[in-house]
Amino acid sequence: MNRISSPAIPPLRAGLLAALLLAGGSALAVETGPAAAPVAEPAPLVAAPAIRSANILTLQDASAEPGYAEQSNAQRAQVQPGNNAPVWRQVGQGVSGTVNMPYAEYGTLIQPTVQYPGTRAASAGEAWRQLRNRVLLPYGAALLLIVALALGLFYFAKGPLGEEHKPGQDEPIERFTPFERAAHWSNAAAFLTLALSGLVMAFGKFFLLPVLGSTLFGWLAYALKNLHNFVGPLFAVSLLVMIATFIKDNIANRADFQWLLRAGGMLGQGQLPSHRFNAGEKGIFWWAVTIPGLLLVASGLVLDKLVPGLDYFRADMQLAHLVHATLALLSCAMIVGHIYMGTVGVRGAYRAMKTGYVEPGWAREHHQLWHDDIQAGKIPARRSQPAPARRRVPVTANPVSRSHP
Repeated sequence: MNRISSPAIPPLRAGLLAALLLAGGSALAVETGPAAAPVAEPAPLVAAPAIRSANILTLQDASAEPGYAEQSNAQRAQVQPGNNAPVWRQVGQGVSGTVNMPYAEYGTLIQPTVQYPGTRAASAGEAWRQLRNRVLLPYGAALLLIVALALGLFYFAKGPLGEEHKPGQDEPIERFTPFERAAHWSNAAAFLTLALSGLVMAFGKFFLLPVLGSTLFGWLAYALKNLHNFVGPLFAVSLLVMIATFIKDNIANRADFQWLLRAGGMLGQGQLPSHRFNAGEKGIFWWAVTIPGLLLVASGLVLDKLVPGLDYFRADMQLAHLVHATLALLSCAMIVGHIYMGTVGVRGAYRAMKTGYVEPGWAREHHQLWHDDIQAGKIPARRSQPAPARRRVPVTANPVSRSHP
């Protein structure tokens, strides 16, 4: 064995030399002073097990398991760990879980699937949204627009109905008492407030939001929503008062059917005889005020959660909203016609509700049967107080000779 002994060899050079000797297979010992220990040979490497990947084309489909579609979540976890499809399928079907909350419905994440007219089958919440946005709002807006255009065309084609009846020698007839006028105007003011605020909340985002901006429109909608809620109870009270006040004169009779057959004479036949209220006014009373008004109040109380002892489930609130919105749009369309007839549509109609009195000629022209009952003494001409004093115009033999200021 060759021995290399040199105390002067630097340690770096000695290490390099030892590495070269080992690489060449020579059993050399490098001494840098004392004898160096022999270098141990490394242990042989043990081969690690190979990682094998599965071929997805050869794997068995878990859906082939018997009863796969009816498996519970625990059974599915045996064949497909981490697959919670059974749980979410039940959630989508409206199955309720157990919750420690006041209402058991709080455990229902997704409502059951329903289908409203004009919508596709979807969860109840989504079906309600589709019915509101795709049916109620567009068709309701179209209805209001059609009514407004029809009344405008009718006014330009026919003009105001009836003759102009100026004060004459005969005493006026009291058509509405002060109490009746107060009941009418209070209910009318409440209805108009609710109608305008409701229309802004329903259609404002389409017409006002682009003009006002999100901040100003948000404050406006918030204010109108609170106004709507506060005026609602006032409308309910005034509605009950008005129904009790006018119901006795709004019962249908034989003359109303004759009036309806000829559309009240609005198509050119002249005014048809009627009692204090004709069939059109009675229709407004029943189908635009009384019946929808009571249902509007009932559904509004549900939406405001003011009915004691009622569980306010989502399905009940959605149904209440659909009833409320549908009746509100129909009532608005009919009340627009009532406002037209009571202002510019019929001469003297607005003055009757403003002052409470009409001329005998007006009563005879528009409500002949009512006028006849007054003349016969069946109905008093004044029910609350004497008619307002009016200036008498003296009648002379030669009107031409009268002096004029």
